[in-house]
Amino acid sequence: MGKTADLTTVQKMTIDTLKKEGKTQKVIAKEVGCSQSSVSKHINREAKGRKRCGRKECTSKRDKRALERIVKQNRFKNVGEIHKEWTVAGVSASRSTTHRRMQDMGFSCRIPRVKPLLNKRQRQKRLAWAQDKKDWTAAEWSKVMFSDESKFCISFGNQGPRVWRKTGEAQNPRCLKSSVKFPQSVMVWGAMSSAAVGPLCFLRSRVNAAVYQEVLEHFMLPAADQLYGGDDFIFQHDLAPAHSAKSTSTWFKDHGIPLLDRPANSPDLNPIENLWGIVKRKMRDARPNNAEELKATIKATWALITPEECNRLVDSMPRRIAAAIQAKGAATKY
Repeated sequence: MGKTADLTTVQKMTIDTLKKEGKTQKVIAKEVGCSQSSVSKHINREAKGRKRCGRKECTSKRDKRALERIVKQNRFKNVGEIHKEWTVAGVSASRSTTHRRMQDMGFSCRIPRVKPLLNKRQRQKRLAWAQDKKDWTAAEWSKVMFSDESKFCISFGNQGPRVWRKTGEAQNPRCLKSSVKFPQSVMVWGAMSSAAVGPLCFLRSRVNAAVYQEVLEHFMLPAADQLYGGDDFIFQHDLAPAHSAKSTSTWFKDHGIPLLDRPANSPDLNPIENLWGIVKRKMRDARPNNAEELKATIKATWALITPEECNRLVDSMPRRIAAAIQAKGAATKY
């Protein structure tokens, strides 16, 4: 917890606002993310009208506006690069002062969220799909078996460049990193329902229609028996070439399994994408030395997924649909 002097301008403004709303110091400290004593000292200082003692700031309001423009021009620069540009602009300040001013403005250095790039046609299809499913209840979504493939790497440490953003800017397009798939390491197929997860399949080769139908025969059908017993269900998969092949469509018709279409490039409309994220976070401390150890770790972690986690993810589908409609087909936070 920081001292009162370490509170940023944004934190102080938040404390003042919450205090006016009548919230307690304990609640304020929890929401702001600082110690209760810091909140108390700030409130008392404001009440007594005392100003912070010490040396005056060496930067003016004009300097701060220039700094904010520099940060917003390219949010992926590091502090050293930003400080250099600020100095070139005629501001005499140290690197640490540059960092403090950025924090005072509310900027924090964060790992950027990754979202797929969507063109206009894809956004229109997503919106139409969401509007068609907007009246589906959680009970109806519980009849859907969600499936997907995911890539697992031996190394989980490289998160890539960080981005400077303020609170509430996580979805700002300038703060996002576009996702691109590069097949590498171990590729896994899995399925889930609102009740539990099904068995995993480790894909050894490039997935064409014939390979995918083998996966369906030996892994999807057993998963359906495990998750639904003899009850009817709807199967969901994306529009990968192997999934949308004519022979694959014939396979589903022959087995009497209805399909749920899903717009392309829409991981936020498939809760199993979040499940893969949960598995990878649980594996963050694992350090497998080879592909076989990686597979064993994935299996063990997958087995730890609880029915409650699956139910919570599938229950979120009505909210995902509403978010997609509100975003007019653009990618959402899910």
